[in-house]
Amino acid sequence: MGLLKQKRDFHIPEDGMDLVDELVIGGFKQTILIQGEKKENPILLFLHGGPSMPLPGVANRGTDYTVATNIAELVKHFNVVFWDQRGTGKSFHKDIPKESMNFDQLTSDANELIDQLIKRFDQEKIFLAAHSAGTIIGLNLVKKYPEKIISYVGLSQIISWTENDKLCYQWMLEEAKERGNAKALQELQAVGEPPYIESYKQWSVLRKWQTRFNTMVYSDDEIKHPGLLNVSKPMLQSKDYRLKDIFNTFYKGFKLIYTQHFIEKLPAINFKETVEDISVPVTFIHGRKDVHVHGRLVEDFFQRLDSKRGKKLIWMEKSAHLFHPDDTKLIEQVLIKEKKYMSSGYDEISVS
Repeated sequence: MGLLKQKRDFHIPEDGMDLVDELVIGGFKQTILIQGEKKENPILLFLHGGPSMPLPGVANRGTDYTVATNIAELVKHFNVVFWDQRGTGKSFHKDIPKESMNFDQLTSDANELIDQLIKRFDQEKIFLAAHSAGTIIGLNLVKKYPEKIISYVGLSQIISWTENDKLCYQWMLEEAKERGNAKALQELQAVGEPPYIESYKQWSVLRKWQTRFNTMVYSDDEIKHPGLLNVSKPMLQSKDYRLKDIFNTFYKGFKLIYTQHFIEKLPAINFKETVEDISVPVTFIHGRKDVHVHGRLVEDFFQRLDSKRGKKLIWMEKSAHLFHPDDTKLIEQVLIKEKKYMSSGYDEISVS
């Protein structure tokens, strides 16, 4: 549809792949985008965050910059697959059961998608990358199905939901005091320390002040980020998105997943307890300014993680949770270099 006009940043040759497709995954039709210049190139599946924030997703056809990587060079090396996950964007359906909206089901959906991609492209394995809440799905997949994955890149990797909220909460109390923001201090003290399992409203207080204190998007006198609105523009500009898809993302999708049942299960997410080792090469990329997903937990997890096939931790200096365009260009190059694992025999161990 494209409510706002936009020229494509890049075009795929006729003998490549540039298509939006609808697949049955987990019993429901779900939508993917495939972009790649050569059909024989390896598959890179990228899992978006949120939940219910499908960027990068189907709406990003032809756009170079996304919240977590650039695409124009990536499509020369991979068949890049973006997926609007169950219940959001073009994969929203009113008959999706609310009780199915959880990370176990999303992981199952992703595994089913991987199987379909492997069969479609006649390949044995895929490359996997994920951002934010998508990293919960990503790390689950790496642990459960390593035989299907060549390497994994987790951007803004979530480790422990509750510990993360506690660290962010303490940071924001100090930030509110430093800024002299009495309203923020009052609301944060009133809601108390995490975990937040009483209601979405309780949990949203933390998220509101995180966003206002630049943990999502960081800008200062020298670092200029395009901002949350500009990051979301592909949904308005995409010819593949209808107004209904946007409404389903920002309203119906949120209502579908952020139920009391979903919120009560979030404290169980703790990879410190469930993942001690990984059998595929793994790279974590984190924004130096990110206090939305706290970097300390990622660093601690990285140091403890046993990864015999290699691990890396890379800091992006200009970025908070939504990566700065200068950093997404660097991330794109990191992803391209993952291709070395196709022929290296996975012997290289790299620690940063």
